[in-house]
Amino acid sequence: MSDANEPRNISDELGENIPYLRRFSRAMTGSQQSGDMFAAAALEAILADRSVLDGTDVRTGLFKVLYGIWASAGAPIEEGESGARAKAQVRLATLTNNSREALLLHTIEGFSFSAIAQIIGVEQTEAEELVEIARREMADSATGSVMIIEDEAIIAMDIESIVAEMGHRITGVARTRNEAVALGRKDPPDLILADIQLADNSSGIDAVNDILTEMGTRPVIFITAFPERLLTGDKPEPAFLISKPYTVEQVVSSVSQAMFFSSTETLNA
Repeated sequence: MSDANEPRNISDELGENIPYLRRFSRAMTGSQQSGDMFAAAALEAILADRSVLDGTDVRTGLFKVLYGIWASAGAPIEEGESGARAKAQVRLATLTNNSREALLLHTIEGFSFSAIAQIIGVEQTEAEELVEIARREMADSATGSVMIIEDEAIIAMDIESIVAEMGHRITGVARTRNEAVALGRKDPPDLILADIQLADNSSGIDAVNDILTEMGTRPVIFITAFPERLLTGDKPEPAFLISKPYTVEQVVSSVSQAMFFSSTETLNA
């Protein structure tokens, strides 16, 4: 392949990874606006000097540049919040340095420990230790009630089993938008796990927004085969989004983080 094609190929790879970069940046900074600012800064840095990607593949290098810019800015988390989001910041301050970012990179973004080590600038063994530390600290911090919105019975049973084994109480499983709203009214959950496309062709997104509008803000995790419906860049996106087929580790990690931070923005925010 000629050198003339290299810039175009790098640009293509950067473009493909922007939705995931925004997801990680939002989770890392605590807000869509702040996350997008850092994600844009990372892209601008790479476009200005592509040598910053030397020694890594494009995806790892992109996340490394983002993390470096965020860390050099003092690793800011959104401040001045109240209510649940203020509590989330207090809990965040208790975590071991770099552990949450390492966990996000490993379980949500799918990076290997060696790639995580490159991104955050530590040895691979330390990256592995950070992930384990984050898991322990988050899993031990809080338990609560969980609603599952999922129309496929086998998947619903699997998710229910994973969450129950973590020590959380399952309020029930809803297969449609109307069932979800009714279940929420009967037993308001602390956390919602939702698919997007439901049994009667209703929308899990609509179901979640109905519940949040009626019952107030609470963390939501979408587990879906259609992540592109949420990672559009057109509106605020969910902090916790897992693609099907999922892994047990992804579910455990997201539930632990969602319970730990006790807050997420609604899709209508």
